[in-house]
Amino acid sequence: MARVAVWQRLGRWRRLLPAVLLFAAVVIDFFTPPTLSAAALYAAAVLTAAPLLSLRGTIVTGVTAFLLDLAMFGYFGYHASATEISELSMVATVAAIAVFLNRLLYHLQTQLRSARDIAVAVQRAVLPDPPKVHGPLRFAARYEAAQSDAQIGGDLYTVVDTPFGMRCVIGDVRGKGLEAVRAVAAGIGTFREAALQEPSLTRLVERLERAVALEAQQSGNLTELEGFITGVVAEVPPHGGEVRLVNRGHPPPALFLADTVRYVEPSQPALPLGMAALATSPVCIDTVAFPQGATLLLYTDGLTEARDENGAFYDPADRFTASRHTSPDTLLDALLADVHTHTGGRRTDDMALLAITHTPENHDDAEEN
Repeated sequence: MARVAVWQRLGRWRRLLPAVLLFAAVVIDFFTPPTLSAAALYAAAVLTAAPLLSLRGTIVTGVTAFLLDLAMFGYFGYHASATEISELSMVATVAAIAVFLNRLLYHLQTQLRSARDIAVAVQRAVLPDPPKVHGPLRFAARYEAAQSDAQIGGDLYTVVDTPFGMRCVIGDVRGKGLEAVRAVAAGIGTFREAALQEPSLTRLVERLERAVALEAQQSGNLTELEGFITGVVAEVPPHGGEVRLVNRGHPPPALFLADTVRYVEPSQPALPLGMAALATSPVCIDTVAFPQGATLLLYTDGLTEARDENGAFYDPADRFTASRHTSPDTLLDALLADVHTHTGGRRTDDMALLAITHTPENHDDAEEN
């Protein structure tokens, strides 16, 4: 990751590399005996032009390399010897190969851009941004896949405005790849429908349970009880002031209040969604005070299992105890920056973050002023 970042920071300077190699080749040819050839540098200049320059730039570099090599032979006396013809033929051949590679890389990059555009569209369809504002509540979400080029993985979140209050879910699907993405889509689809129809959080979670079990059964790649989702379902009633939580084997939410941060542990541990066959107790709903100025952070284990170079896990409660943030967006931005600092930019797991802030009554007035 660090090497890629350094290479990206070079920016436009990378495009000068072919010219630098050509200049070095001419200097070596000019200031060294005729028996010493810089043919390797002429060839290297042409090959580096293929991924760094346009088609025209690659052709110009190839022609320039050939003419410079020929000019050096002319300067020292061109005799059309086998060695000279062989070297010029090599430079011309490498130039032709560079043009082919340039076109190949262009088409591959076009396909990659298309795939990324599709991935972005899929992410927006499956994981749409939550509403920024709903009454006194402010929402913000962030998602980072374990693979830096990926747009979506096995974590999920969504926020739904219902007659029963604002309902949210965040979860982590067991497994990776397309099967995980499929489970994410199925879980979010079920939650959006059930959240609008079920007055009870208990019934809502039961419908999620059935959907997860059915999806695992239909996938055909998982044995019984292997397809599950850890998750937290949250509901903020219309009157506000509290939040109701159902935690199914997921990391506990963090509650930011004034200068303190604490984890909201479930009063009764529960198995993940999809493992109802092993459950022996009913759905447990915890009600937690959610006063004005408080922020509830829902997250997946990609946050708390992020490690530094010494293997130490990231703990947001320890690192943000004395921090104040005016909005959920600023909190998540600061949190992500801190995680990246902690890990040195390494990613080992998907990470989803969803923050909900209960703003004070005079918050809108303060923003207008």
